[in-house]
Amino acid sequence: MKNRREFVLALTAGLVALAVVITPVIADELLGVITKIDVAGKKLTVVEKDTDKEVVVTTNDDTEQVSKKGNQKVDLEKLSGFLSKVQDAGKKGIQAKVTHEKGVASKIQLIFQKKADN
Repeated sequence: MKNRREFVLALTAGLVALAVVITPVIADELLGVITKIDVAGKKLTVVEKDTDKEVVVTTNDDTEQVSKKGNQKVDLEKLSGFLSKVQDAGKKGIQAKVTHEKGVASKIQLIFQKKADN
């Protein structure tokens, strides 16, 4: 009886410790449209998909851009040029999924929709 209690207690303590360690590590994902890019300030303005709320996310040297070719460091100047082309074409901005923690982006994944075959 004593062995079972000790095992359950140790298992419970281990699960609680694991939850405490893992919970802060989980980053937030922001799904929406990139509408503004401040290259000098290293900031992106993303309009959330469901709420239409603007969220400003900061990038740093560790921020990666995820693509089919693999992960690479984000180039805000290139991204800004692409954003201006998309907005000139009449769209609101670039659809993206931004993984961030406390407003600092770790990954940016651009979402491209497939064109319908006619």
